[in-house]
Amino acid sequence: MDGGAVERREEPPAGNGKGSGNGAAGTPVGRSSYGDRRLRLNPNTEHKPERYDDLQTDLDPSIFTSLERHLPPSMLEVPRDVKVQFMKEILARYLPDGERSRVQRHKEYKQRIMSGYQPLNTELYNMHPEAFFVPSFIKAINDNTEDSFRNILSEPSPGVYAFAMLQPKFCEMLLAEVENFEKWVTATKFKIMRPNTMNRYGAVLDDFGLEAMLNKLMDDFICPISRVFFSDVGGSSLDSHHGFVVEYGKDKDVELGFHVDDSEVTLNVCLGKQFSGGELFFRGIRCDTHVNSETQPEEIFDYSHVPGQALLHRGRHRHGARPTTSGQRINLLLWCRSSVFREMKKYQKDFSGWCGLCQRERKERQRQSVVATKLIEFSESSQQAFLRSGGGPLN
Repeated sequence: MDGGAVERREEPPAGNGKGSGNGAAGTPVGRSSYGDRRLRLNPNTEHKPERYDDLQTDLDPSIFTSLERHLPPSMLEVPRDVKVQFMKEILARYLPDGERSRVQRHKEYKQRIMSGYQPLNTELYNMHPEAFFVPSFIKAINDNTEDSFRNILSEPSPGVYAFAMLQPKFCEMLLAEVENFEKWVTATKFKIMRPNTMNRYGAVLDDFGLEAMLNKLMDDFICPISRVFFSDVGGSSLDSHHGFVVEYGKDKDVELGFHVDDSEVTLNVCLGKQFSGGELFFRGIRCDTHVNSETQPEEIFDYSHVPGQALLHRGRHRHGARPTTSGQRINLLLWCRSSVFREMKKYQKDFSGWCGLCQRERKERQRQSVVATKLIEFSESSQQAFLRSGGGPLN
């Protein structure tokens, strides 16, 4: 296995909220209007919550989106402001002070950036599919069928899908925007948060105004594909994201160690520029229990980046990046998350639907069960034959 033990590549501690919900299990006391309304212990996976991105609050909007799935049936059809008030009262009692402080600090951090940074390409900050995506990708999304997706996808290794996605002009504009943002950071000596705990270079796109556009990217373009190919890991209920770019090359990060992503589904698109090396290596999908288990030969896959071409894979698919030996490589990453899947995973022990080692262990149990059944059948058959031949009972 490349790289030894697998790391979990996560956002830095003061980064975006992860949309993983909260532990509230009761109702606040002292409010007669809500006193008889108890939260669901398990989330309502069939309910599609409202968006709270426009909410003026110190809390991350994804927390409200996640908590709405735990509301009692009587609260699901009430006006949004009533839901918000109800959830705020719950969160005020149950959300840890440390989490509220972290969210508030990050909100203030983003506000400081937005108040000072002037975008270079304003058209990037709203979704323009015809300008952003290649025609084949747009057609597949508009047709919205498994066949239409398979027409543009290749699956070079199980669970890894490659397809042409971004227009060269979009890649150029986004690269220029990131460069413009980094120049502003340098000029103002603003200390920015890096994308995650493993990358020392790059920028969080959500932090300087691209969050709404990336939400549209996830909701309207990644979710339809994920529902078809990643339903086993929450692909049907993606509800939050972490969007960023990473930079590799001279005086940047050179390589990336063996790891899993803090996502259910990961979109990875090469933006450019000119470079050599930097291949991704994949080594099988694993649950938390088996994340450091050995790689099987059929799980080994290496992939060479092509500007504008996207990869889509499970966040739990172990991977890393080989050294970029010359030039500069910049990639767009979108970690797509499902608070429903994360909540349900807490109560599961068997992940044989997607974990490679869980699958092998299940097959081995099934094999042993078949062998044991055959042995019992053989023993019974032998005893019956012996009895028919006039012998006594076998002990």
